[in-house]
Amino acid sequence: MRGRPAHPRREGGFTYLSVIIVVAIIGLVAAASLKLGATVQRSRAEQQLLVIGGAFSDALQSYADATPAGQPPQPPSLKELLRDPRFPTPRRHLRKIFVDPMTGKAEWGIVYLGGTTGVMAVYSLSDARPVKIGNFPARFQSLAGKRKISEWRFVASGPGTPGTQGANTGAAPADAPPGAALPQPLPELPPARPPAEPEPEPEPASEPEPRNEAVMPPS
Repeated sequence: MRGRPAHPRREGGFTYLSVIIVVAIIGLVAAASLKLGATVQRSRAEQQLLVIGGAFSDALQSYADATPAGQPPQPPSLKELLRDPRFPTPRRHLRKIFVDPMTGKAEWGIVYLGGTTGVMAVYSLSDARPVKIGNFPARFQSLAGKRKISEWRFVASGPGTPGTQGANTGAAPADAPPGAALPQPLPELPPARPPAEPEPEPEPASEPEPRNEAVMPPS
């Protein structure tokens, strides 16, 4: 008689467990690959945002540099960057209104100097947490450590310049953004001089002492 294989159920159990482990490993690797791919894609979108933000910054600076004396250096809206109507031959400071690579829409948050006119800064409407939090180019150093993409502000003199506290953000509420101009420093005062010593008061003139002159009797 042929002998039957010993413990067939045990061998089947080990095989089933091995399949489960292999499937779990494959699932973990696939999930890690998807997460890595999403992170790489986000990182590329952020790099595109920096390039576009730099174009907005340059356009705002170009508009300010071309401003005639006595006129505000901020454009009323973004469309004035596309076609500057202040000159007989309109100038173009910006090629087009770019699509935000973070939202996929040509919509941007705008920081206004006051009310709804006077563009001070442009920013993305995405509230996502940035992948990039450091090692920014020199002009974007102030973006380091920001918690939201919408906190990346692009202004004429470069993002992060203080001085526009309380500006109206228009498209979306946000914290007080950086502005384009710093308050002028107060003029330095001359060094304080020590108080001059009071001049001594002149002594009162003393009355001449009476002289005891002998009176000669008349001869």
